[in-house]
Amino acid sequence: MATAEGAKKPVLEVVQAEGCDDSSVTFVLHDEDHTLGNALQYMIMKNPDVEFCGYSITHPSESKINFRIQTRGRIPSVEPFRRGLNELMTVCQHVLNTLEVSMKAYKEQHKQEAMDQL
Repeated sequence: MATAEGAKKPVLEVVQAEGCDDSSVTFVLHDEDHTLGNALQYMIMKNPDVEFCGYSITHPSESKINFRIQTRGRIPSVEPFRRGLNELMTVCQHVLNTLEVSMKAYKEQHKQEAMDQL
């Protein structure tokens, strides 16, 4: 997404309150909505080192998510964020592969049925 000056707006911003350590961070994801927010929150909350994970959409007319992660202090918040994104990509790839295999099998089955009717 370009701004008025033509520069690209960042896709991800990291916001950290003054005086806080790496275990409590807010990630701002631009051009995203509940589709990514809910799935990513689910993946991150499976991590036992995460104490809190939540997201909010600031306003319905804005397409950005404020994504907050707080760990138990053993690891920085960026680690479960990165891991959650990677695990979500793995799950999505598995769903896509399964769909493609099923579609191929369905088409072959119906192709064979059509030929049998002739």
